[in-house]
Amino acid sequence: MTAPWKEKSGIDNMQRIFESITIAVASLLANKLRAILTLLGMIIGVMTVITVVSVINGMNNYVAEQINQMGSSTFIIDKYGVITSEDEWYEKRKRKDLTLMDMRSIDEYCDYCDIVGGSSFNMSVTVKRGSRNIEGTIIKGVTYNYVEISDVKLDFGRSFVESDELHRRAVAVVGPDVTENLFPGEDPIGKKLKVGNYYFTIIGVAERRGSFLGNNQDNWVIMPLSTYYKYYSGKQHLQIFVKAVSYPLMDEAMDEARVILRSRHHVKYDEPDDFDIMTAETFMDLYNNFTSVAWMVLIGVSSISLVVGGIVIMNIMLVAVTERTREVGIRKALGARRKDILWQFLIEALTLSLIGGAIGIALGFAIAEIVSRTTPLPSSVELWSILAGVGISTVIGTFFGIYPAMKAARLDPIEALRFE
Repeated sequence: MTAPWKEKSGIDNMQRIFESITIAVASLLANKLRAILTLLGMIIGVMTVITVVSVINGMNNYVAEQINQMGSSTFIIDKYGVITSEDEWYEKRKRKDLTLMDMRSIDEYCDYCDIVGGSSFNMSVTVKRGSRNIEGTIIKGVTYNYVEISDVKLDFGRSFVESDELHRRAVAVVGPDVTENLFPGEDPIGKKLKVGNYYFTIIGVAERRGSFLGNNQDNWVIMPLSTYYKYYSGKQHLQIFVKAVSYPLMDEAMDEARVILRSRHHVKYDEPDDFDIMTAETFMDLYNNFTSVAWMVLIGVSSISLVVGGIVIMNIMLVAVTERTREVGIRKALGARRKDILWQFLIEALTLSLIGGAIGIALGFAIAEIVSRTTPLPSSVELWSILAGVGISTVIGTFFGIYPAMKAARLDPIEALRFE
């Protein structure tokens, strides 16, 4: 059972907190222009931080989702891999091209590899149908099993079969932008379109994927790899896609594929690979390394506004202490203790900070939503970002409010009563 004096003490503390909050709100309402200027720095700071965090978090989630569509047990073998510098680009250009024989050797000798396929490099052309055309369409050749191991998912129609590749058939699977622009309101299956200078029959249409960091993922055409080599490029340079038997055996599959390719390319034991192996984790790590620095810079710049907002709150609280010197003297003469005065002004500073923080959080989420709806950048509002906004406001209010509160608490009651 709680002692009565403890219950009374708790009630008194709550009353003091409520009174301090009421005084702070009344001060804001009495000096509206000063209040707006006081809260502006805090609002801008919290709003910027919340907007940046929401957009970056949304981008992280979206990129992770897009990258993971390639599958946790799938890896890509490529001549160039991830390029991070111009010197690296020139160095990797000297490597041997990966060929169909490389792909077939992996398919034949890799025991831990379930599906092995490949694709050519991208090429941009204009695609036509009658008087209609769509520019900048990405085309590439793929093996018949490409759809099984890639992130392409069919909406309707069929994918390639082995005979399409063996007989170099002029058939194509297309992205939804191609059919919507060239075959509006029609069923495109079985109809022809002109890809560059050659005609192809549409056999399948993929599901819509939208844009990824501003790049359209729905304006493309894929065709059998042998057909691509026949019409567009005689050079057999490709990326090899491999799906391991299972995710736990993925490392074993990559090791086997590496040994097979090193043997075929006659790479000596003390020399590095002349190819790169990439997984979903490879791309995610690259993205995280790229954005981590940008994230820190954006948050650092945004934090400057918070510091400015805190300084403004401190200045306003110092003005309030000066304006209310006689009030402090009267309260002390009537028995108020130093900690009561300290508590009053600290609560007022916290109230100012939290009001600015709340407005900043609301505006930050609104701006993040507007950015998400009007630009390719996604946003994601998380509970932890709300708590972070409240926490930042509390810390700023406490840190920059403590000095004015201590100054008010140290006032001599006799000198305070004499103040004019």
